Amino acid sequence: MIRVLVVDDQAMVREGFSALLAAQEDIEVVGTAENGEQAVRLVAERLPDVVLMDVRMPVLDGLRAAERILLAHGCQAKVLMLTTFDLDDYVYEALRVGASGFLLKHAPASELVTAVRVVAEGEALLAPSVTRRLIHDFVRAQPTGRALRARPDSLSALTARETEVLVLVAQGLSNAEIATELVLAEQTVKSHVSRVLTKLALRDRAQAVIVAYESGLVAPTR
Repeated sequence: MIRVLVVDDQAMVREGFSALLAAQEDIEVVGTAENGEQAVRLVAERLPDVVLMDVRMPVLDGLRAAERILLAHGCQAKVLMLTTFDLDDYVYEALRVGASGFLLKHAPASELVTAVRVVAEGEALLAPSVTRRLIHDFVRAQPTGRALRARPDSLSALTARETEVLVLVAQGLSNAEIATELVLAEQTVKSHVSRVLTKLALRDRAQAVIVAYESGLVAPTR
């Protein structure tokens, strides 16, 4: 069973998402919270696998709550942020602190359920075309005076093929799409992605995207 904590300051949203997820045979809603402070406490108490977290909330917003949850010693929870198009800076920062992905709040119910399952399996929700657009917007939206960090030495540990795979991951392609692009078996691509994460000491594809952009390996689309 996938244990989920639903966090949103709107009661109707919390109840709707909880009912939808609880109706799935492989998902158990272990609690709900109306602000980030409650979420941090409940994560420690209920030990969810996935935290479905709204970005804007009172008391403690979703970004700060995600940061505290993901930095907690021994925390195994994955954070899936809920957002809208006008929150680019918030979502970009959420990915920087370790969130495993994000979903538009008005996405179809089937996408929400799929997103929870994908994140629970350790993958990042970065494949949909809407996500590619947002990733590009996040990087472009960063202050012009903020220079990209120099390419980290760890990137030199990647093989040419692994670097190629990392570039495609950063462009928002799924394993299946990368396999088609490089004419490889999907399992082979999955192995390459796993080695990239291991060599760069990253927890998932979301962090790989941030490293690829901020190191200058991939440039945002203008």
